[in-house]
Amino acid sequence: MALTIQPVKAADKVVYVVPLEKEVERGLASFLERAINEAEEAGAEAIIFNINTPGGAIDAARDIGQIFTNSEIKKIAFVNPNALSAGAYISLYADEIYMTPSASMGAAAVIDSAGNAADKKTISYWNSAMSSAAESSDRNPIFARAMADDTVEIPEEYGIVSNGFLTLSSSEARQVGYSEGTEENLDALLSELGYENAEIRNLEPSFLENLARFITNPIVVPILLSVASLGLIVELYSPGFGVAGMMGLTAMMLFFFGHLVAGLAGFEVLILFIIGIGLIIAEFFVPGGILGALGLVAIIASILLAGNSIVYMGIALAIALLVAVIGMVIMVKFLGKNLHLLKKIILSDSTSTESGYVSNVNRVELIGITGITRTPLRPSGTIVIGDERIDAVTEGGYIDKNKQVKVVKVEGSRIVVREID
Repeated sequence: MALTIQPVKAADKVVYVVPLEKEVERGLASFLERAINEAEEAGAEAIIFNINTPGGAIDAARDIGQIFTNSEIKKIAFVNPNALSAGAYISLYADEIYMTPSASMGAAAVIDSAGNAADKKTISYWNSAMSSAAESSDRNPIFARAMADDTVEIPEEYGIVSNGFLTLSSSEARQVGYSEGTEENLDALLSELGYENAEIRNLEPSFLENLARFITNPIVVPILLSVASLGLIVELYSPGFGVAGMMGLTAMMLFFFGHLVAGLAGFEVLILFIIGIGLIIAEFFVPGGILGALGLVAIIASILLAGNSIVYMGIALAIALLVAVIGMVIMVKFLGKNLHLLKKIILSDSTSTESGYVSNVNRVELIGITGITRTPLRPSGTIVIGDERIDAVTEGGYIDKNKQVKVVKVEGSRIVVREID
């Protein structure tokens, strides 16, 4: 009897819908990689990325583009409503792009951490990257270059006018082949693609992934390191282990946790940090400074290696140390008399003579007393008065051993003698 092969029904298809929202950073890259792997393992027909992002880090966008390139599953970008900067770059790596009527894509200028335009070298690199992204999906790269470089001129034949960094509307994107269609919403897109009866699986970031994305945000990292450094510095000058130490330790734990979950750091970095802490603790029991210095180097190295860029992490660490120093100065100078915590750190009593404090015994009772030089005075040496050996100096001349002298002046610990003829 012949076997009859049944055609695959639409209901048997599985389609994943994954949000690509907020800023593009390494935490997002980790989530998207997990989403693609899960969709591939489930044998999904396609994965739709619901995109709404203002852009973000270039290195994270490049990582996501590489993840898209290495995946065989059909990838559909649904710009709803914005795919700007790094978002436009990621969208170009999708097999198909669809947009809502009010959507826009482009404006991929490179901005540094200070909010200024990047240097020419970085612009050239990003320009090339945008071109490669467009070419990967057989799209005209001139529009991608115009998104990244405001000096790129678009030929009049395309009918696209750009004032600065190119941003395409949904109709313009369709016109130049940067979009396969315009749909009102996700349901309309599913119907257009023939997935209206497919099993739709919405995949959202887990709580830990959302936390990791927040922690690894370029703005949050220096704040965490600042809290950690300030808290630990305050704790070093405080008796016991208190609130400041808990804040500093919690900030460091969050820092490493976020970078571990985001895939930026491995457990070897955490082990290096723990070794550094152990060496610093050992310094309290084995004086010499070597263990403490090695511990400090290990901690700094672990922080630098935890991020995707040593340069960026170095800047974040420098900002944190600067904030810690400024914070300590402010607390000591302006709040020292009012903060209960700093009363345990700062000596508020005056160590003046009027308060009963003396740096040494003032032997004024020796004035006029005679003694014998035990050693030559050149001009300092030792004399003996009664049974007591006393360090003394002459008025400037030399006095030989076993000569009789008289104390003529006492200035704190300085006892001045004169030879008796």
